[in-house]
Amino acid sequence: MTYDVVIVGAGHGGAQTAIALRQNGFAGSIAMIGDEPELPYERPPLSKDYLAGDKAFERLLIRPPAFWAEREVVMLTGHRVVAVDPGAATVTTDDGATIGYGTLVWATGGAPRRLSCPGHHLGGVHAIRARADVDRLVAELPDAARIVVIGAGYIGLEAAAVLTKFGKQVTVLEAQDRVLARVAGAALSDFYAAEHRAHGVDLRLGVTVDRLDGDARVSGVRLADGTLLPADMVIIGIGIDPAVAPLIGAGAAGGNGVAVDAQCRTSLPDVFAIGDCALHANVFAGGAQIRLESAQNANDMANVVARTIVGESTTYAAVPWFWSNQYDLRLQTVGLAIGHDRAIVRGDPATRRFSVIYLRDGHVIALDCVNMVKDYVQGRKLVEAGAAPDPHALADPAVPLKELA
Repeated sequence: MTYDVVIVGAGHGGAQTAIALRQNGFAGSIAMIGDEPELPYERPPLSKDYLAGDKAFERLLIRPPAFWAEREVVMLTGHRVVAVDPGAATVTTDDGATIGYGTLVWATGGAPRRLSCPGHHLGGVHAIRARADVDRLVAELPDAARIVVIGAGYIGLEAAAVLTKFGKQVTVLEAQDRVLARVAGAALSDFYAAEHRAHGVDLRLGVTVDRLDGDARVSGVRLADGTLLPADMVIIGIGIDPAVAPLIGAGAAGGNGVAVDAQCRTSLPDVFAIGDCALHANVFAGGAQIRLESAQNANDMANVVARTIVGESTTYAAVPWFWSNQYDLRLQTVGLAIGHDRAIVRGDPATRRFSVIYLRDGHVIALDCVNMVKDYVQGRKLVEAGAAPDPHALADPAVPLKELA
């Protein structure tokens, strides 16, 4: 089997690459290899609407099944690529099949980072990354009254919010001294910590896990200070490890992800990489080499790759954006707060409608908007322009951000 374009990974990035290739007039053969049995589906709702039971899986599909056949995209689901041979231009799957490519697009994302402490292998310990993860978790929920969530990033907090609605006794553990420490400033962290505690979550900051107790199944979480937290279920949300071992093994440059240039090319000939696993220089991070773990980033990179394959001159320079639903709070983020030297709170967090605007050297680099859609939409232009408005005007909710661009 040989195809003009082989896409490894059937998530947002892989799906959008195939879609964009056809939209841009690519007439060659396309195959997509995914390690899950499902057709491409949206992952962000897994820890929100899907876990809550508010959205059926069929509504998560990125496109209906007939779409892929109509566009002649061969879907090789349930297969994992274990090796890449750039000299022969082939990939090998876990069942021993060899597939040739003209161009290879690596869109594998990452695997949930696991605990390394004793007891990490016990039953009742879950991650949230794929449909099957959530299905297993939901199947065990009726017998789980006490749930410990390890990690207070987006996934951990979103899961905690849903499980609290189910009436579960939820404890969230975070090794750092605040929630969302990797992605947000202190003002937003403090707000979300207070919200979760107000909803009954036992939030513990600055704690580390020594081990998980239990025989075949987890029964408790033992902290480094000796505290034992009884648990019928444990959910791990401590980030992902980029799934790039076959590329790195084939000689691709990288480490924490696979390194790509402005067109998302790797150092291997005719091999691109996109999405969560792509280590790239990002202009909105001051040119630093980073990975962006978001569906938006995967889609934007996919569009760049598709246009590059069909011969257009383009580069990746999209404004990052993210979102999170927790309880009745809609958080929308635009830009990257990396390296900010000032944070301005716009509005009153007590009203549960406010924004945090991040500045570096006086220039707007990011906004976190809680139930403030207008600030999010108008603030995007400030980030794109690298605007340097009067800080007092930024802090005044009565001044529309569009007037400051």
